[in-house]
Amino acid sequence: DVQLQASGGGSVQAGGSLRLSCSASGFTFDDYTIGWFRQAPGKEREGLAYISNTDGSTKYAASVKDRFTISSDNAKNTVYLQMNSLKFEDTAVYYCAADQSPPTVIGGLIMPIMDYWGRGTQVTVSS
Repeated sequence: DVQLQASGGGSVQAGGSLRLSCSASGFTFDDYTIGWFRQAPGKEREGLAYISNTDGSTKYAASVKDRFTISSDNAKNTVYLQMNSLKFEDTAVYYCAADQSPPTVIGGLIMPIMDYWGRGTQVTVSS
């Protein structure tokens, strides 16, 4: 079974940092693209970043490009999302997802269409 487990969420003050982890199992990690997404209450799911484990390429949404960094530890089957300079509007449930192909990007927006999804982890930023 494909399993994706996001962890590392929590509460932080604006300006602070968090590092999320996405542990994967049940598929050949090196062959997949892993993405991070988030969904705030009353809003649509938003793509933040993804990394291709086949070639290491990355893509970021404009809203997080200068603040968030995605990385992958293929030996641990884990993808990380380092989040710095957090803002109140970053408050959301964060999800990781996997697909053999990178997600579609339309107008700079990373579409939340992936084959496998994990349960989310809550990130709360207080102002």
